Amino acid sequence: MKNIIFQVNIQGNRHRPEFDLSTKSWKKWADKNNCEIFVLDQFIQDEQYMKPNWQKWYIFDLLEQSNIDYDQILVVDADTIVHPDCPNFFEETNHEFCVVRNDGCYEWVLRSIREYKDFLFKDLDVDCWDYFNSGFVILNKKHKPFIKEVLKWYDKNVQNINWAEENIKASTEQTPLNFLVKKHNVKVKYLSEKYNLQDMFKKNLLWIKNYSWWEDKLLFINAGWVYHFNAIPQQTEDNRDQSYWIERTYKELYE
Repeated sequence: MKNIIFQVNIQGNRHRPEFDLSTKSWKKWADKNNCEIFVLDQFIQDEQYMKPNWQKWYIFDLLEQSNIDYDQILVVDADTIVHPDCPNFFEETNHEFCVVRNDGCYEWVLRSIREYKDFLFKDLDVDCWDYFNSGFVILNKKHKPFIKEVLKWYDKNVQNINWAEENIKASTEQTPLNFLVKKHNVKVKYLSEKYNLQDMFKKNLLWIKNYSWWEDKLLFINAGWVYHFNAIPQQTEDNRDQSYWIERTYKELYE
């Protein structure tokens, strides 16, 4: 059985060509490592009811409906580029629920944990050093019951979740998923940050005009294998937003 790369690339009325470049990079990696790629490009639920971040957790249902058998699944965000020489991380999982710690804005993480705990998870605690980023998650068939519980929890709490997303403004499904992993005692294995190099803007890995004194090169290529272009200002003086960095990185690595 092959391993699966699963990505949500629902673009709606606004085409994001940089997300297609992300999918291309993962397709090339999958071909090299004897994996299959499965892309969700249409809504399963109405977006008013459930945002795409949540809809990716229908992965088990989607694979079963498509009669696709599998061993392990990587659920990965569409704002990522994988290095063509990235090692086969599926060989490092021990078939556990594998994630990468969230190493970015700690104000955001701490506020998100505090507010979601107070509003939806009063009897649970998540340590910020255990908190993971949901943009790179590896799971397998033994995790199907847990993911079913996640979706059941969403359906039961959808109004509160919508309120939290609108008012806390720190996370869609990521923080609830961290709490639900604790609630259901899911055994977690943490992989190297090299497989989800996040918040690169805050790590001074993205060259910024009138600020960065070093040469304008993609230094982060030497710092990790999977580059996650999250938390990048959308308006910069020289238009170096998320789309710019995704496209530049893809061309550097694949063209």
